[in-house]
Amino acid sequence: MSTLTSIAALCFAYPFLMAWYWMFGGLMFGLIRRKVPPHWKPPPLESYPLVSVLVPCHNESEQLDETLGALAALAYPSYEVIAVDDGSTDDTWAKLVEAAARYPWLRAIRLTTNQGKSVALNAAVALARSDSVVCIDGDAMLDPNALHWMMWSFQSDGRIGAISGNPRIRNRSTLLGQMQVGEFTSIIGLIKRTQTLYGVLFTVSGVICGFRRRALMEVGFWSPEALTDDVDVTLRIQLAGWKAVYEPRALCWILMPETLRGLWGQRLRWSEGGTQAIVASFRSLSSWRQLRMAPMWINYAVSVAWAYAMLLSTAAWFAALVFGQGRYAEYGLSPVPGWWGSILLFTYLLQALVSVLLDTRAERGLAASLYYVIWYPLAFWVIQALSAVIGLPRALLRQAGQRGIWLSPDRGVR
Repeated sequence: MSTLTSIAALCFAYPFLMAWYWMFGGLMFGLIRRKVPPHWKPPPLESYPLVSVLVPCHNESEQLDETLGALAALAYPSYEVIAVDDGSTDDTWAKLVEAAARYPWLRAIRLTTNQGKSVALNAAVALARSDSVVCIDGDAMLDPNALHWMMWSFQSDGRIGAISGNPRIRNRSTLLGQMQVGEFTSIIGLIKRTQTLYGVLFTVSGVICGFRRRALMEVGFWSPEALTDDVDVTLRIQLAGWKAVYEPRALCWILMPETLRGLWGQRLRWSEGGTQAIVASFRSLSSWRQLRMAPMWINYAVSVAWAYAMLLSTAAWFAALVFGQGRYAEYGLSPVPGWWGSILLFTYLLQALVSVLLDTRAERGLAASLYYVIWYPLAFWVIQALSAVIGLPRALLRQAGQRGIWLSPDRGVR
């Protein structure tokens, strides 16, 4: 009985406490950052050095015109774009060749076989001419001021080696699309704000991120074996002594899966890749010199324990209900909300209000999605639990040296 009670308590306590932790961190981040500078209008920079924008592509033909059009509209005065076609089977390469003839700032290279995003990024950065690189996906549309805010962050602190931008969902014609607007606002944005405030970022957003070239050189650039290149390189850069931060004003509009199959495949890959990166860095994280990274690793371990606790608790409740074990059902976490459901609902409502308050400048009309913002945390915890339970053994059993090649993702309905 006591074991089941403890498991059920963990199932409730972890999402409840983390929600308050994220809200407090997000609000404190907002109060501190409000002073530097106090608005979303880009301030003048000390200088405007060349920025290299790296765009790895795999079967991005349908989105490529929008991505390049947004790059052509950037307000930053000095940039180059290096696009890499990584073994696409559509006409991505033909479109890149045609675009390179029109845009003097664009260079295109081709890898004849699919070798993975990390290899594509390594090929692109080898040709980059700047000390600062910004990476986006082939379906991403950069905000005109995104590079300006990236460079403002780099110039504000010489210890910053990696920056995560603020991805926003642009396809929201379905329920899943609307719910992911809620996710990026009420979950991801708060997490990144809080982690930046406390000094350790689990990952930059691979769809919009910036790096100092020196920091990348120190860690050996991107690992071809990494399933989630963004998590892997973020951890290694911080282990090398650099800082990673979140810049919510560096906006980028992205496409996300709008089918259950596409969403599940994406989240399972994120979970497996995150576990792979954590396991690979465990020896470094356990050293005294990396003590500042310990809270992040502990949170990861607790989150995985919570996922398995959810599985065991729900199974115990179901078994007791089916086999008639009397009061045993009370010690499992019932999927039918009780008092705990009311408390979590109130917490998620407050979390949604805080997140909308913080992101309202980033996206107009965000309040219209408040209904989905409120409910998404519940779906987020369910998806996280299932993907963590399956992702952990997949990562541990993954063959050493296996490359993380691309698959054409679900880009949703527009």
